[in-house]
Order: sequence, then C-alpha cells, then structure tokens
Amino acid sequence: MEDCIFCKIITGEIPADIVYRDNDIIAFRDINPVAPTHLLIIPCKHIISLTEMPEADFSIVDKMLRIANRLAEEEQIAESGYRLAINCGKHGGQEVLHLHLHLIGGRQLSGRLG
Repeated sequence: MEDCIFCKIITGEIPADIVYRDNDIIAFRDINPVAPTHLLIIPCKHIISLTEMPEADFSIVDKMLRIANRLAEEEQIAESGYRLAINCGKHGGQEVLHLHLHLIGGRQLSGRLG
C-alpha cells in the first residue's frame, strides 16, 4: 500500500528504531510511547486488520506473539509483566490500517483498557 506509513517503514522510506526484523515481521519502537517500552510488531505483508485477514494468514499472528514474548525478554519486562494489544477498526482504536501488535511495559499499567 503506497500510502501506508508502516509499509513505508518496512521499505525504509520512513526511518524507525527497528528492534527486530525477518522476512515476515518487523518490530520497532512507537514514536508516541505510552510506557517505557512500547514496541509495534507488524507483518511485512500489508494486512489491514484482523477483521480483514484471510484465514490462510492467521499463522502470522502466532509468529507476532512469539516475537513479542522474545522482545519482552530482551527489553527485560517479561518477569514484571507487559500488555499485548491489537486494535481492530475505528471503534477499537486502530489508527493505522496495517495490522500491528502493541507490546507495552516497563511500568505499572492501569487495569483499565478503555
């Protein structure tokens, strides 16, 4: 998608603080973090959201979760705890129409989600 900011990060058109990359997934620091650790984990393939994902692509979510766990260890937040969130659609708070998983931690998070 030529207008997708995350696709432009994947191609290197827009710089990002990348913490992980392979052929399927890229992870980088959020530019507006809500906690000391706030990473975005995204598929390199442009997928708008979970609600628009073909069933054949659901294995990418499994890989995103496994990478999130690895990055939580590397960021030293695994033991104290962290939050994973995928926002879907406007009412779900999705601002960028490219599937992304938030990894948030490094401080006590509120129990409230909305």
